[in-house]
Amino acid sequence: MLALYTYWRSSAAYRIRIALNLKGLAYEPRLVHLVNDGGEHLKPAYREISPQAQLPALVDGDFVVRQSMGILEYLEEAYPDTPLLPPDTKGRARVRELALAVATDVHPLGNLRVLKAIEADFGADAQAKAAWSRKWIRNGFDGLEALLAQGPMGRFSYGDTPTIADCCLVPQYYNAVRWELDLGPYPLIRRVVAACQELEAFRKAAPDMQPDAP
Repeated sequence: MLALYTYWRSSAAYRIRIALNLKGLAYEPRLVHLVNDGGEHLKPAYREISPQAQLPALVDGDFVVRQSMGILEYLEEAYPDTPLLPPDTKGRARVRELALAVATDVHPLGNLRVLKAIEADFGADAQAKAAWSRKWIRNGFDGLEALLAQGPMGRFSYGDTPTIADCCLVPQYYNAVRWELDLGPYPLIRRVVAACQELEAFRKAAPDMQPDAP
């Protein structure tokens, strides 16, 4: 069985939970709390799994793969049933473009270690951290909405079946709601997320559905 090192509110782990569910792959959740005891991901035991001390990490037999985008690509190649990338080169490039617009441009600026750093180094309080998060999600969503408008779209970000682009978008949308971003300007993003949330694979992967959710 696959095992996933995960935390309920980790956006990167959320992506992988969605992908595993979409592919119908059973997995054992191995819970790593990012806050308790100074952060369990920083302890030597977890650093043996992930030297970068980051979530998620996927274990497949004696093989460990880290970095959420690398895990998504691994799952696509190792478990090709229910593909999350289109069959054609241009379609795959488009989906990767949309996925990376979230995973590399938006998400890193609002993750826990960045928020801790601006608090520790610059004295950012809770209000400032929320404003920071909204700023960068807004910036990213402005660009992503424009990309989606260029098409081609379907029911989802690309076509009528979910792709890795949707696996990345839904967790970031969750963060946008959490930080109280005005989502009115993003009708295409909202449409895609609504379609995703109709699927059990997305609902089961949601943070509040995880065993370590408070």
